[in-house]
Amino acid sequence: MDLLTDVFAQAGLRRRMLDLHPLAAGVALRFPCERSLGLHVALRDGVFIHAGSAAGAVPLALQAGDIALMARGCSHLLSTHSDPGALTVTDLRPPEPDAPEPKVPEGRAGLAVGTQGGGAALLSAAYQLWHPPVHPFLREMPGWIVLPAARVATLSGVQHTMTQLIEETRQPRLASQTIVHGLMDALFGYVLRELAWPDADAPGWRAATADPAVQQVLQLLHRNPAAPWTLAQLAAAVGVSRTALATRFRAIMGDTPLNYLRALRMTRAMQLLTQSDRNLERIALECGYQDAFSFSKVFKRVVGSSPREFRRRDAADRLLHWRLPPTG
Repeated sequence: MDLLTDVFAQAGLRRRMLDLHPLAAGVALRFPCERSLGLHVALRDGVFIHAGSAAGAVPLALQAGDIALMARGCSHLLSTHSDPGALTVTDLRPPEPDAPEPKVPEGRAGLAVGTQGGGAALLSAAYQLWHPPVHPFLREMPGWIVLPAARVATLSGVQHTMTQLIEETRQPRLASQTIVHGLMDALFGYVLRELAWPDADAPGWRAATADPAVQQVLQLLHRNPAAPWTLAQLAAAVGVSRTALATRFRAIMGDTPLNYLRALRMTRAMQLLTQSDRNLERIALECGYQDAFSFSKVFKRVVGSSPREFRRRDAADRLLHWRLPPTG
């Protein structure tokens, strides 16, 4: 099983269309991406990301070939100037319900291209993650991560995709928009793969994929989160003692296998509550709980609202014109 793909599938990741927008001198473009992950690719020098709200916050400066990943949804500014104070701010927002829809293909990665003569230019894609993440991998990532061009050059998949992106954006041809959308999707995947690559020196989900026993446990839990797993069953399945598994799992993940299982179940529950009309009793069973009462109690403790409240709020949120619909 592809663990990272499963994490994002269960979390309900959706591609979000941003369309084409200029980034002119004297103007800062505001990206209201509170419920998204974002990817900015600098095609030229002199792109600044203003993500801090405090006065005097230092912007992220991007040079040609740099990639910035927004791993925590936040409203931020993009400009060609390091100080946004004197700039005119333009909001990048979806059209109002009665406004004409942009002529863009549905279900593709979004693009925002900023140009200013021979100055700055960038490509941006947003990936909507509507509900607050509960999976450790998503919670572990820092708010912003920048891969400098020198680092990108050492990553063959990222570098190759970047080369194709730059070629398609500088010399548009037939099907270039479709190709660029696909390349941004590929780049997003490559960057996440790099961030998820095992790092034994950094405890957390990344390090877990480097430990054979812990990785096997993750595979078992992801394949069947509704199963009535116990620590003894998991230890037997991977061929280690209960004590050894508990110790190794906690040392690497900072938590227990059963708490990790609970996070998986709650992610699955959110998916079922938003993408199906199943009643709570059925959802409870599909998530590994014997009854709706015990399921609801855990759900409220982890998510912060009861399943019914969560479902009602989600139904109301779907009426927002910029909310992407579920895809099953």
